[in-house]
Amino acid sequence: MSTTDDATRKLAARYERIADQLRELYAKVADPESRMATAAAVLHAKMPHFFWTGFYRLQGEDLLVGPYQGPLACMVLERGKGVCWAAVRSGEAQLVPDVHAFAGHIACDSRSRSEVVVPVRDAAGAVVAVLDVDSDKLDAFDPVDVEGLSAVAALIYG
Repeated sequence: MSTTDDATRKLAARYERIADQLRELYAKVADPESRMATAAAVLHAKMPHFFWTGFYRLQGEDLLVGPYQGPLACMVLERGKGVCWAAVRSGEAQLVPDVHAFAGHIACDSRSRSEVVVPVRDAAGAVVAVLDVDSDKLDAFDPVDVEGLSAVAALIYG
């Protein structure tokens, strides 16, 4: 087994442990915003490659910052621009190895270099928020991060 395969396996296992921990914590409260706050705190503390970890909530026609960990965030994201809006519009995860190469990227913090954003869906399946994670390193995320974060996002309303 190569070191890349081993690292991938360890990362996937870490996400599984985080999801298990969140399921246990979520058994105590169903409120989505409380769950978002807990997910942001757990992910940010346990994933060393995360520079900013949080949620943007769809409120009317705006994406407003929700619970997060890390440096100061944009409070409202410009409509229709950036990685978070791309995830809302497409309903698909966005894996961005270099945010500066992403057309329309919104730079809330210039230290952010790569990003992954996954949609958060309510019980009816509508996108109501996104889970947004930034790194201060280029190409810091891979499909294992997308899969792990998608599983965490699914727990918010699950």
